[in-house]
This record gives sequence, structure tokens and C-alpha cells, in this order.
Amino acid sequence: MFARTERLLLRPGWGEDAPAFFNAIADEAIVDKLPGTPWPYRAEDAEAYLARDKAPGDLPELLIYARTHGAPRLVGGIALREDGEDSAELDYWIARPCWGLGFATEAGKAVVDMAREGLRLRSLRSGHFADNPASGRVLEKLGFVPTGEVEKRWSAVRGEKVDCLMYALAA
Repeated sequence: MFARTERLLLRPGWGEDAPAFFNAIADEAIVDKLPGTPWPYRAEDAEAYLARDKAPGDLPELLIYARTHGAPRLVGGIALREDGEDSAELDYWIARPCWGLGFATEAGKAVVDMAREGLRLRSLRSGHFADNPASGRVLEKLGFVPTGEVEKRWSAVRGEKVDCLMYALAA
């Protein structure tokens, strides 16, 4: 699946994206907020992630590229992960130089629309570590509401499970 917004191109990652992907994500401040992501993040991790087999019916895992007058610039990633029948969890990350530019919200709107209209998912959920309120603000802009649930999720940077505040969005 692909999506275009005013400023962004969302598309699947390919093997040739590995160097840009690695350079964008291999930042302790980013991986610190991504449950289950290894740390330190190595070039081999990026290559393995992009080389994974994906079945035709799998939910989208997309790279976020800023559309420029030249070659597009990788600014992050966004995915829907299966979370039960007719439901998915929204995950995203943005490279540190692009924080605060609205890319997460813009990409999130495109993927929420994709989930509702193209994939016909009935509900979405997402979450953020308790010490990352900026991600909560993105979720609220997308229409997610706090559920009051707290899940423990692994942070490799911290070496422990961290409180993750959960949000839901009815489709």
C-alpha cells in the first residue's frame, strides 16, 4: 500500500532503503520510545527488518518520506500491527531532526484513513510511554482517546519494561 499527503509519501520499505532507514532510526532518543526495538540498533537490524517476508494480506508497514523538489527524504516509519480480529495497533516513529514538524500527525491521518476505508478495520489502538507526552498529543489529534489502561512494554534502551499509556479509536 502507498499513500500520499500534501508533504509526504508513505510506502513499503525496500532493501535499498536500509542505509537511510538505519541513519534515521539508530538514535537512542528514538529507540528509547519504541517498545521491542533492539539497542544498540545496528545496520544489520535495519537490513533484516526491511528483508522480512511479508504476505499479501499483511497490514501495512510503511516508511515516511518527505516529498521534496529532489529525492524524497526518509523522516520516519508507521505501521499497523494486528491486534485481534478487525482491529490493529498503530505504531510510528519520526527521526529526531523532524520532530515537531507535524509529520507524525500527517502520516497518522493517512494511515487511519487507510485502516478505515481500505482495510475496513473496526477499531484501532495505540500507546505511548508515559514519559513521551508528545506522542499522546499526536494520538489525540488523530482522534484517539485514552482508555485508562497501562501496559508494560519492553524498552531495550532502558533495559526494563516501561508503562505504556493506551489509547483507542473506534472506526
